[in-house]
Amino acid sequence: MIPIYFYIPKDDLPNNQVPPVLDTDEIDAYLQPLGTPTNRGTTYNWTLQTYLRLKASGFSCTLTSVIPKQGILIAFRGSLSFQLKPTSQLLIICLLADAGFHPWAQLHVVQNYRQTKIIKDSHYIPHWPQPGLIPRSYTRGELFENIAYLGDAANLAPEFKSLLWLEQMQSLGLNWRVMPPSSWNDYSNVDAIVAVRSFDKQDYIHKPATKLYNAWLAGIPAILGHESAYQSERKSELDYIEVTSPSEVILALKRLRDHKQLRQAIIENSLVRSQEINFTNLVMRWRDFITQTAIPEYEYWSAKSHLSQQYFFIQKNLGLRINGIKNRLTHLNYTS
Repeated sequence: MIPIYFYIPKDDLPNNQVPPVLDTDEIDAYLQPLGTPTNRGTTYNWTLQTYLRLKASGFSCTLTSVIPKQGILIAFRGSLSFQLKPTSQLLIICLLADAGFHPWAQLHVVQNYRQTKIIKDSHYIPHWPQPGLIPRSYTRGELFENIAYLGDAANLAPEFKSLLWLEQMQSLGLNWRVMPPSSWNDYSNVDAIVAVRSFDKQDYIHKPATKLYNAWLAGIPAILGHESAYQSERKSELDYIEVTSPSEVILALKRLRDHKQLRQAIIENSLVRSQEINFTNLVMRWRDFITQTAIPEYEYWSAKSHLSQQYFFIQKNLGLRINGIKNRLTHLNYTS
């Protein structure tokens, strides 16, 4: 049996200890305090959470703080040294998150589908939704008053931090709130979210569609920016409202405020879409990825001759040099 390892350096473990094996219904309570901004946040949100949820589902895997010599190693890019290379019996799977690719990993897992088009040997698995998410309360009924942003304020466009924005919201009869990290899971009194990083139409190809997933799970409309992650997930206009300017945000809010039938259609659609990215479904996607992609890739790698494995490293090194030259040329063109 091929061992599956999730790697987190000991100093990055919660309280420097490997957590106990948790039941599915215990994981949210364990993870939620770790989800606030921290330099270890990505490690917790990706590596630790994936391990805990797979382990709770009965999948055989181990959390380790030691790089193994043999087996399948899964870790966040920030936990992997640049110099780390796979042994003849080790497959490295890099969880890319917001970071750059690992030069020697055989596989990458990305959080934005568009990344699979530019990163070789990469596979898309949606990021986990917010642990312990509390959906909009049914007691709010047809109320449409509270509009919120639930996320790092540094990732919110400056237009939403101005006095003018507050005045516009008041004129619409709406309340605006940027929720504190301790409430990022609580949508109980939220009637819609607005989440726009900027209005310059950047693709943000390294960012996930997590805010959209959370809105689906919360059962509320989402007004979102022009981002590749959202666009890749979109199947209909009911999935979310895309905006490219502050004036479009105001128009979208007016539409939602004045048309309860539209809001209801969006809510009903969210019930359907949320099934695709709930924890049960994502655990199955992870299990399928490991059994159908990672394990065959490990068997292929470990069966290679020494010469074939060395050729892999030569190709990787050549790719690094080519990327380095491209980056230097881009910098020269930019500064000239």
